[in-house]
Amino acid sequence: MNTVTRVLAEPFRAPTWRRTAHALLALPAGALGVPHLLARRTLGLDLGRPPARRLVLYALLATPPNVVAALVTLYGWSLVPMNLGWPLRAGDPAGAWGGPSFAGAWAFHALLGGVGFLLLMPWAVRGVTSLQRRLALRLLTGPGSPAGSSEAPQASPNSMDGTSTGSIGSRVCPTYH
Repeated sequence: MNTVTRVLAEPFRAPTWRRTAHALLALPAGALGVPHLLARRTLGLDLGRPPARRLVLYALLATPPNVVAALVTLYGWSLVPMNLGWPLRAGDPAGAWGGPSFAGAWAFHALLGGVGFLLLMPWAVRGVTSLQRRLALRLLTGPGSPAGSSEAPQASPNSMDGTSTGSIGSRVCPTYH
């Protein structure tokens, strides 16, 4: 798949929406002590059942990045329908970007704000969930487990972050390839 096709198709692919779900649900999952279940379901990582101390450590250290991830994801994705539906919330188009005509203002908001963020947000969410994935691997797996070893933070070629193969490849949930 060439680059242009990939950029245009990414907002409509299932992995994009699984990453979005992970970015939004990582905060409550961490607070409830079930981030390993969320990672298995949304990112395809089977981290096993971490010990309670690791779940508490994750809940404490992952909260700030998870708050940022949720806010960036919510705000970025909310810009798409907000700008595509600009006429529903617009007042006088004379002072709006793309104005003074109503059609010009709507076209400007729809193209730059709506379609622009539709194409941008999958990549922003990919970056955010890549950081969340690394944090989960580091905090939820022990030094003796294959996923927590120094060579492990790579996943199979079918994993959602696109990294190369590594020792965790057999632990990636095959359901989401």
